[in-house]
Amino acid sequence: MLDPAIGVLIIACLALLLASAALHKLRDLRRFTEIVRAYRLLPAGAERLAPLVPLTELALAVGLLITPLRALAISLGIVLLLGYAAAIAVNLARGRRDLDCGCGAGDAARPIAPWMIARNLVLVLLLTVSLTPWHLRPLSPTDALTVGAGLAVATLLYESLDRLLGRLGLRTALLRGPR
Repeated sequence: MLDPAIGVLIIACLALLLASAALHKLRDLRRFTEIVRAYRLLPAGAERLAPLVPLTELALAVGLLITPLRALAISLGIVLLLGYAAAIAVNLARGRRDLDCGCGAGDAARPIAPWMIARNLVLVLLLTVSLTPWHLRPLSPTDALTVGAGLAVATLLYESLDRLLGRLGLRTALLRGPR
């Protein structure tokens, strides 16, 4: 069984990640729509539905925080993240390594890379773990401190790794040159 403090930490981290990704996309829907079109996975004209992606992310972030909706939000979050991983994998297989990931990390375009697939699969694993039954013990003030500090550390670690791997990807793309 999952300790509730760990469960809350996982849920808080993923809710924050989904909400921040959604807000980034909503800040420039035109650019995000262009990114969706560039992936070339949807039929012509379907990119008009691109605004539904950040709205879905935002709804899932909220759903994760509402106990009766949590299992549904987790399940849909898993589907969404697997969809993102598949979209990246398909385009990497097509050799389209210069495609902007559209994943909401800063305003600069970042090319898709295999590590982004692995990142999404780790996030899927975390969501899957949070589906396991939780101990029924009440959360204490110490748990709240643990969750708050854990959220801060996890956020800093995620951002650091994301930026580091993103920069490595850009440098690798520059070294490879145009294809």
